[in-house]
Amino acid sequence: MSIRIEGLTKIYGKQKAVDGISFEVNQGEIMGFLGPNGAGKSTTLKMITGYLPPTSGNISVCNLDVQESGAEVRKIIGYLPEHNPLYLDMYVHEFLQFVGKIHGFRGNELIKRVEEIIILCGLAEEENKLLDSLSRGYRQRVGLAQALFHDPEVLILDEPTTGLDPNQILEIRKLIKEVSSRKTVLFSTHIMQEVQALCSNVVIINKGKIVANDTIDVLTRMKGKETRIELEVIPEIDMARLAEIEGVNNVISKGNGHYEITASFEKDLRPLISRKVMELGSDVVGLKLFESSIESIFQELTRQE
Repeated sequence: MSIRIEGLTKIYGKQKAVDGISFEVNQGEIMGFLGPNGAGKSTTLKMITGYLPPTSGNISVCNLDVQESGAEVRKIIGYLPEHNPLYLDMYVHEFLQFVGKIHGFRGNELIKRVEEIIILCGLAEEENKLLDSLSRGYRQRVGLAQALFHDPEVLILDEPTTGLDPNQILEIRKLIKEVSSRKTVLFSTHIMQEVQALCSNVVIINKGKIVANDTIDVLTRMKGKETRIELEVIPEIDMARLAEIEGVNNVISKGNGHYEITASFEKDLRPLISRKVMELGSDVVGLKLFESSIESIFQELTRQE
């Protein structure tokens, strides 16, 4: 287990920013950590990386207790905060050398690693430019470069694509995907497209509490209220017979053998629908399932009362 969180709580005055949350991130997994602004995402990530002490609860990274072995934990974590901290009066190449020295790289080893990370993060054309002159997208690349410099086992990314234009988002997404094949990634965001593109599992937090923790597939199938199925058959059938299927809530005829079926999320009814159509002497021409999107599930789970 790369990351294990147990009963994690952070209290500021009378406010519980994080309220007794528990979850795990497996080795080699990309976990999406979702929530609206102010839900407690950044506070949680700061506690995982050791930059903020918890009020209570336990955090372990690669079997190391964050509170007891903070220095060792930071050696195996790469962290890109929400507000990317860069020395804007430094050049890209100069800044990465500085980062490398902090991590203990020296001499030829430092030179080699700077070259490797510049290529990995697509910074070859920018390495001799001032950080202050870079676009936001390239600054994020430099931020990822510093997080990846020491080849960490665990990568913590706090909303790395917020504020980027669509092309920059695609570039950063591609870079994260390339490096994640060899690392455990905890990826904080409130952008649902990022979740669909990058994450295998998701944790959704709202008002400091976890409201969902599962795979995207399970969440979209089990957390929604209904699913919609479009059916096309030849010849037409009595739609009342389709409504007899257990789990079907409603059937609407669209004409010419086309039907829209509303069903519960408890199970996939397509096999039962196909069997019923054949029993009625017709053939299935088309059968398409429309599930709730992760965005609609997110909205349902984080809706403000």
